[in-house]
Amino acid sequence: MALTLDELYRDLHSHPELSFSEHRTAAIVAQRMHDAGLEVHTGIAQTGVVAVLANGEGATVLLRADMDALPVHEDTGLPYASVARGVDPDGADVPVMHACGHDMHTTCLVGAVEHLVATRSEWSGTLIAVFQPAEEREGGAQAMIADGLFDRIPQPDVVLGQHLNPLPAGTIGVHPGTFMAAVNTLHVKMFGRGGHGSRPQKTIDPVVMAAATVMRLQTVVAREVAPFDTAVVTVGTLHAGLKNNIIPAEATMGLSIRSFDSAVGARLDSSVRRIIRAEAEASGAPREPEFTSGEVYPVTVNDPEASHRVTDALGRRFGADRVIDPGVLMGSEDVGMLATAAGVPLVYWLLGCVDPDAYAAAAAADRLDIDIPSNHSAQFAPVIEPTLTMGVEALAAAALEWFTTPA
Repeated sequence: MALTLDELYRDLHSHPELSFSEHRTAAIVAQRMHDAGLEVHTGIAQTGVVAVLANGEGATVLLRADMDALPVHEDTGLPYASVARGVDPDGADVPVMHACGHDMHTTCLVGAVEHLVATRSEWSGTLIAVFQPAEEREGGAQAMIADGLFDRIPQPDVVLGQHLNPLPAGTIGVHPGTFMAAVNTLHVKMFGRGGHGSRPQKTIDPVVMAAATVMRLQTVVAREVAPFDTAVVTVGTLHAGLKNNIIPAEATMGLSIRSFDSAVGARLDSSVRRIIRAEAEASGAPREPEFTSGEVYPVTVNDPEASHRVTDALGRRFGADRVIDPGVLMGSEDVGMLATAAGVPLVYWLLGCVDPDAYAAAAAADRLDIDIPSNHSAQFAPVIEPTLTMGVEALAAAALEWFTTPA
């Protein structure tokens, strides 16, 4: 007997997998799609799964969910908390957690497909369900496109999707136009000369070099970006050395650079590289830093007309008071690459997942940033209901807005 949706969610949460390693998850969703009677394609960009249901004349709607998890040690205390570990792209053994809600995204898409299959006499069109790998690293959407995604499926008329957000469960957020920031991820290696910690004069310390660089990078947004522009430069990783009495020979940093304007993004990238090179030279580094690009995602833009259609459809389904405009977000997504590659509109919305009472109490105490864990936190723990049911119904309702109703 197939797992219920809440059982499936708990199972996926307990068994997270890193980007391009979603083999177990992919097998599960492929089987569910096969059992639902869809045409299933597997192994796209290694672990991607796509399922197609042709159900008569009408629009072709692509629903997308991402499947990968993050290298985070879970600290939620849930009975189904992850204790999984994985190997990251650098070969390190790391804890793995669904700290961004992709397990819920996947479960909601499974549920929406199964609902639409069960009610197929009430609509006409073609449904495409895309279960994407590697949203969190290296760009799974682009990898699927490069692996011939749109050569294997019908041409969609619209791309739809959703993402968990620390809003009250029962709330949906749709914002037309520019919605999420572009991101450029940089991996940087800075070089020094190693030696004994008691003889710093014989070394070039990359730890000091990197520390000075991190502090100087904080001036990029503060002093090189106009106050009316929006930008973020985050140093998310900094690694150097293995022992406290050894000055290492190199240090590595991982940076995330975000903006809403391509000119601002280009200036950020140029400034970041200039500062890193200059700090290396100021420290007497024996060679220039090395730069390697990671994921590069464009600005996520919701088609205004399609967004209004989705907003109206969700308002009819749940009540207009439960569908809000959350404004723009500095978070980034690669879902827009699917719509751009297909040349069709995108609508991507937020799905609230926080216990409403806990949210209200935190808001009343002006402690939302303190008491409500956000995505990528080790304490990120969506309430399963009403999040799951609403996520399933939201995807189905949005898809039905494009499908034809038989006479």
